[in-house]
Amino acid sequence: MFLDRVKIQIKAGNGGNGATSFLRNAQTANGGPNGGEGGDGGSVVFVATKDMNTLYDFRFHKKFVAENGGNGEQKLRSGANGSDVVIKVPCGTVIKDTTTDKVIADLYEDGMTFVALKGGKGGHGNAYYKSSIKQAPHYSQTGEITQQHEVLLELKTIADVGLVGFPNAGKSTLLSVISNANPKIANYPFTTLYPNLGVCEVKGQAFVVADIPGLIEGASDGQGLGHYFLRHVERVRLIIHLVDVSQSDGRDFIEDYKVINHELEKYSQEIAKTPQIVVLSKVDLIDEETLKERKKRFEKEVGVKTIEISGATMRGIDNLKLLTLEMLSKLPPKPPMEVEKFDFDVKDKDSVVIKRDDEGAFVISGGKIDNFIRGVVLSDTRSFAYFQNRLQEMGIIDMMKEKGLKNGSVVKIKDIVFEYFE
Repeated sequence: MFLDRVKIQIKAGNGGNGATSFLRNAQTANGGPNGGEGGDGGSVVFVATKDMNTLYDFRFHKKFVAENGGNGEQKLRSGANGSDVVIKVPCGTVIKDTTTDKVIADLYEDGMTFVALKGGKGGHGNAYYKSSIKQAPHYSQTGEITQQHEVLLELKTIADVGLVGFPNAGKSTLLSVISNANPKIANYPFTTLYPNLGVCEVKGQAFVVADIPGLIEGASDGQGLGHYFLRHVERVRLIIHLVDVSQSDGRDFIEDYKVINHELEKYSQEIAKTPQIVVLSKVDLIDEETLKERKKRFEKEVGVKTIEISGATMRGIDNLKLLTLEMLSKLPPKPPMEVEKFDFDVKDKDSVVIKRDDEGAFVISGGKIDNFIRGVVLSDTRSFAYFQNRLQEMGIIDMMKEKGLKNGSVVKIKDIVFEYFE
């Protein structure tokens, strides 16, 4: 099954907690602090691979969590760093932040990597806090807790040439005769339900061709199947636009050409600017006189030169391949998508939120508090004194006073609950 758009949840590993311990052995009864550092959590890493051509692997597996860092131990032993979670995606995968809809990565080449989320930092052990005035700190720091994020994966086919046209215009047949692809071919609309890729070789050179599912009028607004796959045309350097000159489906071939171009233009101005080779297909279904008349009428009315082909008889196929190679030699590769320069994995270390709960207690939260509270242990006199001083220095006491703080008021910060007294 082909899948080219999926949302997944990703989360980096939490940092491990630092250890609180002291040296104890037969020779030393009251040794100094020897609590080790917590390990860093694993990161979330995306890697592009040419061995995949669909996002089908994500149909059921939609949550990816890196390993947490190990906790520190006694004797200054640090916790192990958590393993990264590596997510393989097809070349051409664009990653978007679903909250902002901004592009955060475009993995368009085999082997490209993107670190989406970095693991949480491990906490310090109590040995870290030892100083000339703190000989025996009885507290350590907890590891940094990471947040889960949702991202959208969109696959935009990597190809040099894109085949576009109405359903049954002959795209799949053309792909089958100019490349190594074996697309499904049948005489009914929407035979192609997903982009097929093929490699075409000409004069010792090769280029990749993508058969884009048939477009119809209104495709750019969500009609039919084609709108869902228009993104696969975005990266091609050249478009081969097939028009059924036989009018075997009862449509006017000139109108078909105009409709498809209109849909491409509505979807993207960049796609509309992509050079085209206009191909009159299925010429074997009409006589030469009719073909000559229709070709002349098309070129006069539209003002575009055409080349006629037949996938059934191979007429014009070699000429089309040579023309395609010639035009590609003059066209530069499409640049990657512009990636938004913003901190997708922003660590909030500055916000302070003060609210009152139903019982009137002051509830303090926010990134600044989360970071600060990691090293607080209420059972330790020095740590609690530091905690109180920092609340005053950060202006949080004054902020609470503006909201009615007074002696005896209950204050809640994470799992810490205490009564305020000056």
